[in-house]
Amino acid sequence: MSQAYDPSQEGAKMSYAKDMSYGDYLHMDDLLATHHLQSDAHDELLFIIQHQTSELWMRLVLHELTAARRLLMSGGDFRPAFKMLTRVARIFDQLNSAWDVLRTMTPSDYTTFRNALGNSSGFQSHQYRLIEYVLGNRNISLMKVHEHRPELHAMLAEELQRPSLYHVALDALSAKTGVAISPEARRMDNPHSADADVQRAWKMVYENPAKFWDLYELAEKLVDLEDYFRRWRFNHVTTVERVIGFKRGTGGTSGVQYLRRMLEVELFPELWHLRTEL
Repeated sequence: MSQAYDPSQEGAKMSYAKDMSYGDYLHMDDLLATHHLQSDAHDELLFIIQHQTSELWMRLVLHELTAARRLLMSGGDFRPAFKMLTRVARIFDQLNSAWDVLRTMTPSDYTTFRNALGNSSGFQSHQYRLIEYVLGNRNISLMKVHEHRPELHAMLAEELQRPSLYHVALDALSAKTGVAISPEARRMDNPHSADADVQRAWKMVYENPAKFWDLYELAEKLVDLEDYFRRWRFNHVTTVERVIGFKRGTGGTSGVQYLRRMLEVELFPELWHLRTEL
């Protein structure tokens, strides 16, 4: 009879009474204690974990975007920033897959605990709003949602004083192509909208990638990021429609209609529009 495998015989440490363990390092007790159910519905735990894990991934997105922006502003080697932007795109791919799990919850399942949510809604996620502000989609009217948390409101207000990731990319674009970018395209208190000079500069890059390789690669990293971001938004709409149809959102939005409007938002419009001209 074969004996059970004993990893200690190969040197694995088995006692952690005096040393940091896996659970200690990750603060697992604290993490697993955050699932405070508001009902006895079976699917509420799925709903909570889906959103909590999404917020954890968004925390990493902000970490990567902030670092990438700082590197691009330095004017040095862009390659470390490219790695970070690639990672952000793949995080949104991971978030996309999470919708597949949530879609196993049927409308009947959701109705068993939806009332317990009160007015809480993903619409109120300050991290998601901060991601949009960092990327350049700066809808200031949505700041009001966060007024009840002064520290979060201040965090968003501080972000509006910084150039967005796209602003920093446009600074590099202007410096290397010699195309002057209008002040309107550099506004930090409004969502970015397509600008003819910006598109002309990016078109120069795409027509001569060998000459502007860093900018060319930066542009494609941004397109890749927005591609995955759009997929995430689309899957969000599809999941919501599948689960609640066209009911209003718990936070008072129009639900699917509101989310569909978000699909029309372009983060880096010139990088998409120029493709028609090439």
